[in-house]
Order: sequence, then structure tokens, then C-alpha cells
Amino acid sequence: MGATRETGSDAPGEARFLARLALLAVLGSLLVLVLALGEGGLMVLGAGLLGVVLCAAGVWWFVAHRGLLRVIGALLVFLAPAGVVVLFAYQGLWLTALILVLCWGVALTCARAALRRSRPERPQVATAAARPARPVLIMNPKSGGGKVGRFGLVERAEELGARVILLDPGAPADVAELARRAVADGADLLGVAGGDGTQALVAAVAADHDLPFLVISAGTRNHLAMDLGLDRDDPSRCLDALTDGEELRIDLGDVSGRAFVNTVSFGVYADVVQRPEYRDDKAGTALSLMPDLLVGEGVRRLDSLVDGAPLADQQALLVSNNPYFSPDEISGTGRRPRLDDGELGVLGIRVEDAAQAADLAVRGSQSTGLTVLSAHRVEVTVSGPAEAEGPPETAEDPGADGPSEAAEDAGAEGPSEVAEDAGTDGPPEVAENAGVDKSAEEPGASGAVEIPVAVDGEALRMPIPVVCTLRPGALRVLVPRDRPGVVAPPPAIDWRRILDLAFGRTVRTAPR
Repeated sequence: MGATRETGSDAPGEARFLARLALLAVLGSLLVLVLALGEGGLMVLGAGLLGVVLCAAGVWWFVAHRGLLRVIGALLVFLAPAGVVVLFAYQGLWLTALILVLCWGVALTCARAALRRSRPERPQVATAAARPARPVLIMNPKSGGGKVGRFGLVERAEELGARVILLDPGAPADVAELARRAVADGADLLGVAGGDGTQALVAAVAADHDLPFLVISAGTRNHLAMDLGLDRDDPSRCLDALTDGEELRIDLGDVSGRAFVNTVSFGVYADVVQRPEYRDDKAGTALSLMPDLLVGEGVRRLDSLVDGAPLADQQALLVSNNPYFSPDEISGTGRRPRLDDGELGVLGIRVEDAAQAADLAVRGSQSTGLTVLSAHRVEVTVSGPAEAEGPPETAEDPGADGPSEAAEDAGAEGPSEVAEDAGTDGPPEVAENAGVDKSAEEPGASGAVEIPVAVDGEALRMPIPVVCTLRPGALRVLVPRDRPGVVAPPPAIDWRRILDLAFGRTVRTAPR
């Protein structure tokens, strides 16, 4: 249900002032265009728009085709913006273009500031937490390029009374089983220094036993740590939670029985990370596969039911544990403003040609090629060829160029041989594995059709339908009381709300 708010009397005066400034800046840009009609004002607008369209078309041809079209696309990507700049300089239009850019920059800055002040974020509730008596931390020494050793995480954790299980980089270990054994031995907190894929596996064990979970930002991208407001530059600061921490309750995603903390990807990205060569040559592998995945014969398309509503023929589908703030932000720096709203974010992409790529570049989230939804349940199947035979492939470290960090860690589901506990007074345990039994991941006797799925960046295969849901508030996360905090993402521009703010009209908004 929505909530009615009187922006005329309840909104801060500064929000109204900023909204009016934003409208004045928009009017200023229109005035510049009108006054510059004889000086080429329309040429500035038209050339700029044409440059964006040609650049987007170039990107599409470069990614989706091979041979001559790929070369032409690469040239367009560089020559289109360069041509616009040369045209402005040659025609003496650079000053008009500069003023227009400045006006729009002021308009967007003021509009976002007005929206932020009129609708402050609801803070996530943190509760006081007792110091854990028997914390157990699982650490991957190769994660994040060796952050465990570089920041002395093992020594620091042991100084604070934690028992450390150090993974053996040369032997994949079942981290979920390690976590379950730690719980059986009396652990009252579980934590991970590693990639988000391993974070999810251990977080699921913590949630099942209602134990607090400690995130140590020792991965490469550390998406979960970022959205929890943790220090990603110095992972040793995350260990401060062991002595001076507080607790947050966040949601935990579930994809066909496997936990995820960030995203589940289907389609193009999931197909690419399945390839063994992707680990060593991410860009080259993606470029070699994209033409077949995007426009090839018999290409697989995704069908899904989003809370029962059909979403058909998508090339890529991303389901996130709570929505990202904006579809434009789902990248290495994209943020989720909350992790406890109890909803999945859903992003579907379908771009068939250069025209649709240009439409996506110009219109962004309003493009017909982009679908942005939120839901409580997403069921994914395929509408093209899919594979039904053979065991699923699992990449140990597929990398992470997409929205979520890839699995850098040695963790993989399945029974494994684990080293005996060496005691808390000795060196950290090293978990070894004589081989992972993947029989649990093979197709059943019915020959169920499987599709590639990237779960928090880990390359897996799952039988269809693949069902994504949330466990609201299932995970207790222990965080340091003193932490950088979450940077509030800029609100999406809604000019109707800006008008309402500026003129004091009643606005109907959804609760935060």
C-alpha cells in the first residue's frame, strides 16, 4: 500500500528550493537552445543524439558480430564521439554545447538532491551483539589476490580468539561441510574471508543454525561487504566486529535450494562463465562467444514467471537478493540500498539488433529492451535448445566481470575429506580434499534439462525450472560498530515528483 505525504507542508523547505532550482536549470537549457537556433543550437542537440546512437550501434556490431561488422563497430565507438567534438569545434558550437551540458548537470544534481531530502532513507536497524566465545572463520589465501596474507588476517583473527580454517588452494574443499562441522564442534559464529560465492555457502549454514555470520572483505569485488557498509580497502577492520560489533538482520536468497547473497544470472553471462578458458582470458572468451549467444542460429532464450506474470524470450536475466537501486547501476559499483526489504530484484534484457541497442542507450530503463521488476518468486525456463546430458560443469574461479563476484574460492558442494582439527592453540587448520563427489549435481534418472546458471559468479548447471525465492531476515550479520557505512545511491530522476515538490502539491509515494 502506498502512503500519502503532503509535500507542501511536510517536505523540507530546502527540498522545495532545490526542486525549483532544477526546473530553472531545465528552463535555462531550453532558453539556450531557443537563443542559439540561429547559431546552431539544434545542430548541437541533433549531433549529440546522433553520436550516442552511432556509438551504441557500434558497440552492438562489435559485440554481436565477427569480421568486417566487428571492425566497423569498433571504429564507430571511437569515431562517433570524436566526430561530434570535431563538428562542435569546427562550427564554433563548443560554447553552446558546454552551456547546455552545464545546465543539465545543474538540473540533475539539484533534482537528485531535492528527491533525497524529501524522502530520507529508512535506516537499517542494528542491535547490540554479545562478543562471540567460539568464532570460527574460514579463509581462502588466494582470494582477492592474496588479501588474507597481505593484511595478516589469520594472525589478527587468532589474536581476537577466533579459530581459523585455512583452505588449501591446491585442493577444492567443501566449505559448507567445514562450516557444519564447526557448528557441531560448538562454534557460536561463522565467518568467511573470501569471495561472495563462498560467503553464500557458509551464510546458509549460519542461517540454518541461527548463528551470526561475519563477512570479511577479502574477495575481489566484495559486493556483499559493500552493501553492508564494510571497509573494502582494509579487510582486517571487519574483524573488529568480534570485539565491538552489532547485528543486522538481512535477507538470504535461494535458487533451487542453493543460497545466494548477491545475484543469480541466466543467459549470456551464465553461458560465458561456463567455459574453462574464461578463467584465463575473460575478454577474449566473451568476444568469441557473444555472436553465437546473441544472434546465432538456435540460440537459447529465457522464459520466466515473475510472481506468476510471464516474461518471455529474454537474452539475459538477472535476479538479485533485494533490488539494485537502478538498472544502470548493476555493474562493479552497483549498490543495493537495502538488504532487508524482502523482495527480489529482476532485470531482463532483450536486444536483437543495432536499433534496439541504440534505443537502450538513449532511453535507458525506459527502453523496451530492458525490463525492471521486483518479485517474491521467479521461475526460469528456456524457450530454445538446452542440454540434458552430462554432469554439470563447475568453474573453480571463473572471474567476475559482471554484476557479481565470481567464485575465487575452493568451495564446492559435495562430500569431501576434511583435515582433523589441529586445536585452537596451534597453527590454523588447512582443509584438504581428496576429490569432490559431484554425483549430487548430476541430472536425475529422468534426464532433466539443465541450463547454465551463475550463482554469485560461480558457474553451475541447474535443472529447469530454476526457482529463485528469498528467506526474509534469515541471516544474522555481525558488523563492526565503527564502519564506513553504506553510501546512499543517487535517487532516480522523477520529474513529476520534482514538479510536485516545487509547487507544493501532494505526492503519493511508496513506503521506504
